[in-house]
Amino acid sequence: MRIFSFLSIAALIALPAAVNAEQAIKLKPGPGLDKVEANCQACHSLAYIPMNSPYLKAAGWDIEVNKMIKAMGAPIDDADAKSIKDYLAKNY
Repeated sequence: MRIFSFLSIAALIALPAAVNAEQAIKLKPGPGLDKVEANCQACHSLAYIPMNSPYLKAAGWDIEVNKMIKAMGAPIDDADAKSIKDYLAKNY
């Protein structure tokens, strides 16, 4: 009985985690996608890109990428940052 109770509690704890497991995010193909995948998802989900796309235009993406580098400390070099900004501005 004790084992059954333990397994029931463990299942109740694990079930929400399994249900909420992050789905794979497929971004639009294009030049710079590889830089986005390599740099951005190192710190956060790529789901933020399509989620924020209704609110950001080219200048907004530029600000966001600069913020990630300067304020958040993302180790993105200038060439990659330009590729990321260009990709986001064109596709989102």
